[in-house]
Amino acid sequence: MSILSILIADDDEDDKFLLKSAFEECKIEAPLTFVDNGQELIDFLHKAKKLPSIIILDLNMPKKDGREALKEVKQNPTFRSIPILILTTSNSPEDVRNCYFLGANCFITKPSTFEGLMKVIDQLNKFWFNIASIPTKL
Repeated sequence: MSILSILIADDDEDDKFLLKSAFEECKIEAPLTFVDNGQELIDFLHKAKKLPSIIILDLNMPKKDGREALKEVKQNPTFRSIPILILTTSNSPEDVRNCYFLGANCFITKPSTFEGLMKVIDQLNKFWFNIASIPTKL
């Protein structure tokens, strides 16, 4: 699946390592790109020669948090068709409601174990890369 690519915005180095490991363990070959905050996410999108197939977005980050980045991406006609999956420690009903209102395509609370994270990544792979149709010409 080399035509698909994933952009992950998360400021926590441990979470980035665990996500990278989970993608490898689940044998997902889509290239992963990491940014540390919402501002880097927006900058990346504006400079990208090829936009990512999917964005995985944490909510609680410095500079520009995930909520602000989500709103900005979904308001931009060039970027709004990129599916955004929220993967965060929050399980607040207000965050869930707000993220869907802003245009998130999915909201997942980060599991507390690596095994749980692997299950989430495996399910994301099955749904987003094998069942759902996503825009390919971005």
